[in-house]
Amino acid sequence: MTKQVSGDALPEGAQRILGRDAMRINIAIGYAVANIVKTTLGPKGMDKMLVSDLGDIVITNDGATILEEMNVDHPAAKLMVEIAKTQDKEVGDGTTTSVVLGGNLLRNAGILLEQGIHPTTIIKGFELAENEADKKLEEISREVTPEDTETLTKIALISMGSKGIGSEDEKKKISDIVVTALKQVAEKKNDKYVVDSDFIKIEKKAGGEVMDTELINGIVVDKEIVHAGMSKSAKAAKIALIDSALEVEKTETDAKIEITSPEQMESFLKQEEKMLKDMVEKIKKSGANVIFCQKGIDDLAQHYLSKAGIMAVRRVKKSDMEKLARATKANVASSLDDLSSEDLGNAGIVEEKKVGGEAMVFVRECKDPKSVTIFVRGGTEHVVSEVERAIVDALGAVGSTIEDGKYVVGGGSAEMAISSAVQDYAVKIGGREQLAIQAFAEALESIPKALAENAGMDAIDTLVTLRNKHKGSKEGTNFGVDVLKGRVDDVEKEGVLEPSKVKKQAISSATETARLVLRIDDIISSRGKTPPPGGPEGMGGMPGMMG
Repeated sequence: MTKQVSGDALPEGAQRILGRDAMRINIAIGYAVANIVKTTLGPKGMDKMLVSDLGDIVITNDGATILEEMNVDHPAAKLMVEIAKTQDKEVGDGTTTSVVLGGNLLRNAGILLEQGIHPTTIIKGFELAENEADKKLEEISREVTPEDTETLTKIALISMGSKGIGSEDEKKKISDIVVTALKQVAEKKNDKYVVDSDFIKIEKKAGGEVMDTELINGIVVDKEIVHAGMSKSAKAAKIALIDSALEVEKTETDAKIEITSPEQMESFLKQEEKMLKDMVEKIKKSGANVIFCQKGIDDLAQHYLSKAGIMAVRRVKKSDMEKLARATKANVASSLDDLSSEDLGNAGIVEEKKVGGEAMVFVRECKDPKSVTIFVRGGTEHVVSEVERAIVDALGAVGSTIEDGKYVVGGGSAEMAISSAVQDYAVKIGGREQLAIQAFAEALESIPKALAENAGMDAIDTLVTLRNKHKGSKEGTNFGVDVLKGRVDDVEKEGVLEPSKVKKQAISSATETARLVLRIDDIISSRGKTPPPGGPEGMGGMPGMMG
């Protein structure tokens, strides 16, 4: 029975849930959230359809997207959403794994609490188990370099294996694109590789098919050429990036210009015209034949640029300007007075093309660009969005592998090997913490168990077989759930590889959240029972998203 206390110190309508009841509720909610995303794990995982109160539909099996789109209200559920967000920001993949792991740690902790074990003891056991898990993960990790394209491609394929983006050929093509793009933008600093996937621009347009997705050695700008008289294509382009407006600046202060005769009016307009002409002359003098301007371009300036044979694109986003600078090796000029031929960038071709009925400017064939574009195509908006999510996951997985330089065998085999090591460690520790360490090991088994369930295999048989394979055998660490063949097998032969960093982060954030939830023994909710906006109950109080 939930103990709800309303004390004199609390405002009217406030609720307070104390002690074990608070823990029980938090654990139940955390496990419920994990169960929602559990069925999406692995290549045989199912999708979720999320419908907003506005009728917007999202179809995905990406853990982070599901939890973000679901409008969860309970604070404990929000903590579970935080796990997914952290995992997504840090390594870009493994969100479902981390949430399932966190939920099962809480569930197992709940069983220990019922047996009368103190939360502090459970937390201590979890911390010891996490340290042991990290050691085992380090031991089973293998090294990889950016030159090992085959391994990186396998990692990309596995990270997007659960996304319903079509055939094996389509997945293979996209994984090749992802690996090539990351190798292109990776930079070596102090013997370590640094990958900033922000410099890989993902531009998407519905239409065509997934196989039309391409890697462009340059940038795609979702803008059009400003003037009809300008050429739509420029080969051997010399590109100027300008961060000032090609317009006659209006003064900030209030100023009056008194014009008393038509001659004065004419000379005033001529002066404006001359200023714009001078601006265009400065660009022409630098040798540029294409300009990307972050601000506006006056109509008259457009006319002069067109006459000078210069292509122009205006109001380009700051982020795109940065990417263009890295791709073309141009410097962004903040004033036309500073613009010189040294500031210009180069591209093989700059052209405007219509894609899906909209004009876009393609900057292609840049020499050794440090920023590239993946141009995503697909039959419908939903397909394109899911392909984009798959690419983001693959970029995160391969990017973290290049940075960390380590990978492990997937298919639940890494979790099984770590679980086995943690079980052995529990026996050495003894005491009450031993029970918490064993609970941690059991939670790790929830990953291969979920993979087996989603593939229609018998979960208990699968776990028993895996435990036998991993106990005391060196080559057993490669045995995992081969979901495509529906059996326990050496999954390394099938190319099921995953980044070590993803596993490390998943274990770390799941343990952190379990620790956080287990420390809570009092929930004070100070929200009064105010009616929902939009009139009486049921009129405006609709849930945000339903999964």
